[in-house]
Amino acid sequence: FAEYVVAPARLLARRPQSLSFEYAACVPLAGMTALQGLRVVAHVAPGERVLINGASGGVGTFAVQIAVALGATVTAVCSTRNVELVRSLGAHDVIDYTERDVTDGDERFDVIFDVVGNHPLSKLRRILTPKGILVLSSGSGGPVLGPIGRLQLRPLTASANAADLVELTALIDAGKVRPSIERSYPLAETAEALRHFGEQHARGKIGISVL
Repeated sequence: FAEYVVAPARLLARRPQSLSFEYAACVPLAGMTALQGLRVVAHVAPGERVLINGASGGVGTFAVQIAVALGATVTAVCSTRNVELVRSLGAHDVIDYTERDVTDGDERFDVIFDVVGNHPLSKLRRILTPKGILVLSSGSGGPVLGPIGRLQLRPLTASANAADLVELTALIDAGKVRPSIERSYPLAETAEALRHFGEQHARGKIGISVL
């Protein structure tokens, strides 16, 4: 966190004209993680059924919007206080995990984008179609996965590149994607912002204002 930073030009793209600097700063990492997970890793196609687990966080809020923009039917999982937020992002169905466990239901999904990692792989496999794809972006899990049948398990590590930033910019300026910021802190209060991030489940992103 600094007032100035040096970065390779090949990793940069112009700021979306429809966003302020503050909102634009919240796009790259979370936005590219969602975009690459859904488009590059899972190859989401129009009409597919996509489940976003952890839909109200930084990556999740982007994932819901991008999946909708790709033409998918989106089911999103979040807590009670975030149901309306996630619904406003375009999710076709929103599941409050305090009331219902999506892995106990009868619906099957072509893609599961898991940002939380709070379900055993066996339960996630149960709600996938036979050729369904599970994309993990939670960073959790043990060192040994064991036999997982026909489950297509695809861990995701986002990589920085200007082309994906340009694609995100196009989606944002077209009104299909917009960052969600719960709260913004001035640079001098960065430590407090990090405490907030670590102790609470933020809705979308937390901003740091330098200007």
